[in-house]
Amino acid sequence: MSYQIRIASDRIKQDVPQTETSIDQALISVSNLLATLVQARVDTGVPAATGQIAVRRLAKAQMALVEASSDVLRVHGELKKVGQEFAGLDVHDTCPPAQAAVGPGNLHSVAA
Repeated sequence: MSYQIRIASDRIKQDVPQTETSIDQALISVSNLLATLVQARVDTGVPAATGQIAVRRLAKAQMALVEASSDVLRVHGELKKVGQEFAGLDVHDTCPPAQAAVGPGNLHSVAA
Protein backbone atom coordinates (compact mmCIF):
# COMPACT_ATOMS: atom_id res chain seq x y z
CA MET A 1 0.00 0.00 0.00
CA SER A 2 1.36 3.42 -0.90
CA TYR A 3 2.29 5.93 1.74
CA GLN A 4 -0.35 8.38 0.48
CA ILE A 5 -3.09 5.77 0.68
CA ARG A 6 -2.01 4.92 4.23
CA ILE A 7 -2.14 8.57 5.31
CA ALA A 8 -5.57 9.06 3.73
CA SER A 9 -6.81 5.83 5.30
CA ASP A 10 -5.62 6.87 8.75
CA ARG A 11 -7.30 10.27 8.46
CA ILE A 12 -10.56 8.70 7.32
CA LYS A 13 -10.46 6.14 10.15
CA GLN A 14 -10.17 9.03 12.60
CA ASP A 15 -12.70 11.38 10.97
CA VAL A 16 -15.57 8.94 10.41
CA PRO A 17 -16.14 7.98 14.07
CA GLN A 18 -15.67 11.61 15.14
CA THR A 19 -18.32 12.65 12.63
CA GLU A 20 -20.70 9.97 13.92
CA THR A 21 -20.14 11.14 17.49
CA SER A 22 -20.63 14.80 16.55
CA ILE A 23 -23.98 14.04 14.95
CA ASP A 24 -25.02 12.05 18.03
CA GLN A 25 -24.04 14.95 20.28
CA ALA A 26 -26.05 17.37 18.12
CA LEU A 27 -29.02 15.00 18.30
CA ILE A 28 -28.74 14.89 22.08
CA SER A 29 -28.59 18.69 22.25
CA VAL A 30 -31.63 19.18 20.03
CA SER A 31 -33.55 16.50 21.91
CA ASN A 32 -32.71 18.08 25.27
CA LEU A 33 -33.79 21.50 24.05
CA LEU A 34 -37.05 20.07 22.73
CA ALA A 35 -37.74 18.38 26.06
CA THR A 36 -36.87 21.56 27.93
CA LEU A 37 -39.26 23.64 25.83
CA VAL A 38 -42.14 21.23 26.30
CA GLN A 39 -41.42 20.87 30.03
CA ALA A 40 -41.32 24.66 30.40
CA ARG A 41 -44.69 24.88 28.71
CA VAL A 42 -46.15 22.34 31.14
CA ASP A 43 -44.44 23.81 34.21
CA THR A 44 -45.59 27.36 33.50
CA GLY A 45 -49.14 26.40 32.64
CA VAL A 46 -49.18 28.32 29.38
CA PRO A 47 -51.53 27.13 26.63
CA ALA A 48 -50.36 24.06 24.72
CA ALA A 49 -50.15 26.10 21.52
CA THR A 50 -47.53 28.41 23.03
CA GLY A 51 -44.20 27.86 21.29
CA GLN A 52 -45.65 25.18 19.02
CA ILE A 53 -43.86 26.58 15.96
CA ALA A 54 -40.53 26.30 17.79
CA VAL A 55 -41.37 22.76 18.92
CA ARG A 56 -42.24 21.72 15.36
CA ARG A 57 -39.03 23.24 13.99
CA LEU A 58 -36.94 21.46 16.61
CA ALA A 59 -38.69 18.18 15.82
CA LYS A 60 -37.89 18.76 12.15
CA ALA A 61 -34.25 19.49 13.03
CA GLN A 62 -34.19 16.33 15.14
CA MET A 63 -35.39 14.22 12.21
CA ALA A 64 -32.85 15.88 9.91
CA LEU A 65 -30.10 14.82 12.32
CA VAL A 66 -31.46 11.26 12.39
CA GLU A 67 -31.33 11.23 8.59
CA ALA A 68 -27.81 12.69 8.62
CA SER A 69 -26.75 9.98 11.07
CA SER A 70 -28.20 7.28 8.82
CA ASP A 71 -26.40 8.71 5.80
CA VAL A 72 -23.05 8.89 7.61
CA LEU A 73 -23.49 5.29 8.78
CA ARG A 74 -24.07 4.28 5.15
CA VAL A 75 -20.94 6.20 4.14
CA HIS A 76 -19.04 4.35 6.87
CA GLY A 77 -20.12 1.04 5.38
CA GLU A 78 -19.11 2.11 1.89
CA LEU A 79 -15.73 3.33 3.10
CA LYS A 80 -15.09 -0.04 4.75
CA LYS A 81 -15.53 -1.62 1.32
CA VAL A 82 -13.20 0.92 -0.28
CA GLY A 83 -10.61 0.27 2.43
CA GLN A 84 -10.71 -3.45 1.73
CA GLU A 85 -10.56 -3.02 -2.03
CA PHE A 86 -7.95 -0.29 -2.44
CA ALA A 87 -5.95 -0.23 0.75
CA GLY A 88 -6.01 -3.94 1.54
CA LEU A 89 -7.20 -3.19 5.04
CA ASP A 90 -8.39 -5.92 7.35
CA VAL A 91 -11.73 -4.30 8.15
CA HIS A 92 -13.77 -6.05 10.81
CA ASP A 93 -17.55 -5.98 11.11
CA THR A 94 -17.31 -3.59 14.03
CA CYS A 95 -15.08 -0.55 14.22
CA PRO A 96 -13.46 0.73 17.38
CA PRO A 97 -15.26 3.60 19.11
CA ALA A 98 -14.21 7.15 18.38
CA GLN A 99 -11.73 8.48 20.90
CA ALA A 100 -14.00 11.51 21.31
CA ALA A 101 -16.76 9.19 22.50
CA VAL A 102 -14.70 7.90 25.42
CA GLY A 103 -15.07 10.11 28.44
CA PRO A 104 -17.06 10.93 31.53
CA GLY A 105 -20.78 10.54 31.17
CA ASN A 106 -20.61 8.47 27.99
CA LEU A 107 -21.68 4.88 27.63
CA HIS A 108 -18.32 3.93 26.15
CA SER A 109 -16.58 4.82 29.43
CA VAL A 110 -19.04 2.70 31.41
CA ALA A 111 -18.44 -0.31 29.18
CA ALA A 112 -14.65 0.05 29.29
